[in-house]
Amino acid sequence: MSVTVDGDKSGSVPARLRKVLRGPRAEKVPALVGTACTFIGLIDIAAGVFPRFRASRFHDFVEVLPGTFGPLSAALSLSVGVLLLLLAHGLKRHKRRAWRAAVILLPVGAVAQFFYRHSAIGVLLSLVLLALLLRHRKEFSALPDPRSRWRALANFVLMGAGSILLGLVIVSAHPRTVIGSPSLSDRLEHVLLGLFGVEGPIGYGGSVSWTVGYSLGALGLLTAVTTIYLAFRPEHPVARLTEDDEARLRELLARHGSRDSLGHFALRRDKGVVFSPSGKAAVTYRVVSGVMLASGDPIGDVEAWPGAIERFMDEAKAHSWTPAVMGCSETGGQVWTRETGLDALELGDEAVVDVADFSLSGRAMRNVRQMVKRIERNGYETRVRRARDVSEAEMERIRQAAADWRGTDTERGFSMALGRIGDPGDGDAVIATAHKVDEDTETSPYGDLKAIIHFVPWGTDGMSLELMRRDRAADPGMNELLIVAALQASPQLGVKRVSLNFAMFRSALARGEKLGAGPVLRVWRGLLVFLSRWFQIESLYKFNAKFQPRWEPRFVVYRSTGDLPRIGFAAMQAEGFVNLSLPRPFRRRAARTARPCAHITPQTGEQGMRAA
Repeated sequence: MSVTVDGDKSGSVPARLRKVLRGPRAEKVPALVGTACTFIGLIDIAAGVFPRFRASRFHDFVEVLPGTFGPLSAALSLSVGVLLLLLAHGLKRHKRRAWRAAVILLPVGAVAQFFYRHSAIGVLLSLVLLALLLRHRKEFSALPDPRSRWRALANFVLMGAGSILLGLVIVSAHPRTVIGSPSLSDRLEHVLLGLFGVEGPIGYGGSVSWTVGYSLGALGLLTAVTTIYLAFRPEHPVARLTEDDEARLRELLARHGSRDSLGHFALRRDKGVVFSPSGKAAVTYRVVSGVMLASGDPIGDVEAWPGAIERFMDEAKAHSWTPAVMGCSETGGQVWTRETGLDALELGDEAVVDVADFSLSGRAMRNVRQMVKRIERNGYETRVRRARDVSEAEMERIRQAAADWRGTDTERGFSMALGRIGDPGDGDAVIATAHKVDEDTETSPYGDLKAIIHFVPWGTDGMSLELMRRDRAADPGMNELLIVAALQASPQLGVKRVSLNFAMFRSALARGEKLGAGPVLRVWRGLLVFLSRWFQIESLYKFNAKFQPRWEPRFVVYRSTGDLPRIGFAAMQAEGFVNLSLPRPFRRRAARTARPCAHITPQTGEQGMRAA
């Protein structure tokens, strides 16, 4: 397949590729500087805490200085060390603000090193790092990450806990000068009072009392100042789709939406978007923990994909974000790797059912057929409709039921979830519902509604599973019932293909259980089966296989192998399986513990992610 950049055949693709391939060399200086900053920060902290660490041949020099100059220098050295540790990660990520702060702090730390620890080597190390920062200042130009004032409270909690732990070390680092034998509770009380600048119950001989007092006060002041700064600095909001962005994406999907089953999920309103120069293609993304996560293939004309990909990579470089793509198709993976120099790894397979080939007859479908017949005999009926054909009153009941039946505090899904039902712009979505009249129908806020499936459009002749929810009191097998009902109703809806769940590592599970599988493959399958206790890898694959789908491979695109753990963790955050955000006031508690790592958990019908 020949791909041009928005019609440009001038050979600019190799130039972009060379620019990306220069990345590893460009990363060396910031990585070295960040590591050095961590090392010097630890030296500064050790110099301010441990008496033996600061002993030197120049120690007598301090005798001619004012009595409190040494303790003040210790507190200053300690504060600079803590701040340098906090800045090290930002320096590794090329952050401009981290560079500015380090340029100010290093000379201050060098002065504190000289007057308290009296170490010429410590001063020299700080000045060498300062010179390195000034020499390579152009490497540190990355813009700030998205942020909110919740960071202030998180900083207060983490810095407060760190200050208490470090304070206990400071209080206990002078055993020869402590008066008496204070208990752990006395030490903790001394630390807590010292953080507020109040003298505690522990007494020390000589000038150690001043040193401990100033150091604890410095930690408390540092916690307060950083928290106040984060609370009052301007917010840098996370990118969101604007109305204009959404309208442009819908136009692209109307022309090219049949290419990728995940295309409609680009309309999640908590994603950002970059368009190609011609506007004929786009890449949607979310930034999580410094990782710029795209999902699925680019939207729009394949010929314009390279332009959108270049804009995506430029945005990642401008902020020093780690670029990654979750769940792209084979064609998408080929374009991404060719245009950027990134690597691709097969993540699993998407289950796609061709409606014309689906039938409940035959031995392979016996279990599904028997389950569906049993549920129908129990009095359940199904309805499959376009969202625009559902009345507003019923749609409101569906929305409420979907929210109340969710098994987690937070909405799951990112790459293969839309996060809304019944939006006016999603009239082509398909909703399948299960109903049964029983003794609870009159009192239930959902009436006779027992289960829900929501599909989003996949072009003009397909649909893609978005979520499934059910009443916990309903009979088992609601998932199978509604999927079969949706497949049987598809011809009347003009649907020819249906995308179901994503099965991670499906090929390894399938090949590992076959006769003749090698020992490595069997061990790998055994590990996946073991992990399925928590992540339902095997059960989701077997659930998908019930419907005899064809399997379409999906890939993760990444920069280097070392980025994979970080990308995986960021993806888990984006999908809602790892929640580091602060709890919302009065958030509804989950009725039961969530079962992780599946867009649909077959046992409960909870929403999860269709791709890890």
